[in-house]
Amino acid sequence: MSVQARIEDKLQTLDPDYLTVENESHMHSVPPNSEAHFKVTLSSSRFQGLMPVKRHQQIYAVLADELAGPVHALALHLYTPQEWAARGGASPDSPNCRGGGR
Repeated sequence: MSVQARIEDKLQTLDPDYLTVENESHMHSVPPNSEAHFKVTLSSSRFQGLMPVKRHQQIYAVLADELAGPVHALALHLYTPQEWAARGGASPDSPNCRGGGR
C-alpha cells in the first residue's frame, strides 16, 4: 500500500465530510516517484469547537507512524463542515518550494 493510500485510510477514522490527500513531492527536490510531501484537506464535525492546534494534534496522532518515517512534510488544512462550506469548498494553493538547491 502506498504512503498516500495509508494516509487516506487512517484519516477515515476522523469521519471526514470531505478529504483529499495530495502527494506534492514532485514540487520538491526529491527523487522521482517519492512520497514524502503531502497536503491534506479535511472537513470533519470532529473539529467543532477545537482550535487549529488541537485539530493538528489529532492528525499527528493518527499519522504518527508515517510522520516518524516516510513523510517529511505535511501541510494541513482542517475545517469544520461549516468552515468548509464558507470557503466554498476550496483548498488553499500550496506555495512553491524554496529549498533543495535545484
